Amino acid sequence: MAVTIQDIAKLRKMTGAGLTDCKKALIETDNDFDKAIEIIRKKGQAVAAKRSDREAREGCVLAAHEKGFAAVVALQCETDFVAKNEGHVKLTEEILAVAMEKKPQTKEELLTLPLHDGRSIQEHITDRIGSTGEKMELGNYEFVVSDFTSSYIHPGNMLGVVVSFNEAIDERVARNVAMQVASMNPIAVREEEVPQAIVDEELKIAREKAQEQGKPEQIIDRIAEGSLQKFFKENTLLHQALIMDNKMDVATYLKGESATLTVTAFKRVNLNEE
Repeated sequence: MAVTIQDIAKLRKMTGAGLTDCKKALIETDNDFDKAIEIIRKKGQAVAAKRSDREAREGCVLAAHEKGFAAVVALQCETDFVAKNEGHVKLTEEILAVAMEKKPQTKEELLTLPLHDGRSIQEHITDRIGSTGEKMELGNYEFVVSDFTSSYIHPGNMLGVVVSFNEAIDERVARNVAMQVASMNPIAVREEEVPQAIVDEELKIAREKAQEQGKPEQIIDRIAEGSLQKFFKENTLLHQALIMDNKMDVATYLKGESATLTVTAFKRVNLNEE
């Protein structure tokens, strides 16, 4: 049976594979679509095994929020060309939609969940590996849980943020805070949430610097503590200067909306080198 361009187009739509791969699979199976699909999927598995040691630094980052939940996902690949491909972006959108609906607790759980055809997200990613010839993986899945959330995707789909708040908040204000997280990359919401290992390292660096500068031993701890407070101001979200008005910090900005309004959590996923 002759393979027509209509058959090839149909198989390509079903699998996302290239025209040449679709044609070869249909010829090999005498136009048996089920068998042709299986050939293409096996190719994806084979390519995935061959590319497993490659680095997937490019990709598509998307985020979304609703009452009770917000999530950000990153479907990573090897090149910018594939990252911006319509099929890659569409699969990322589908993965995010499943995450928003099912609210899995881990990336591993998300990968096992089905898409529209009943096959798992991981299987669909493997299919895309076969059609693009690149390593591909779900690099990140992060979420926050709250009745009051916001999300932000930076132009280019390489950076996404989700933020949760303790009470109702104007959407514009919430988005501004999400943009703050995207721009300033805080390591924690507030100083008491900074990991102790980071605190200890900052104090150590400050003490060593003060000693190198010949500061009196009796004031070195005080100098180190001052350096730590500066570190907190620059690296904890609530203490950071607001990017839109550096005369106030984020905490003050939120209090302008409500005396009790604050950020409870945030997640930031960035595929750009920082």
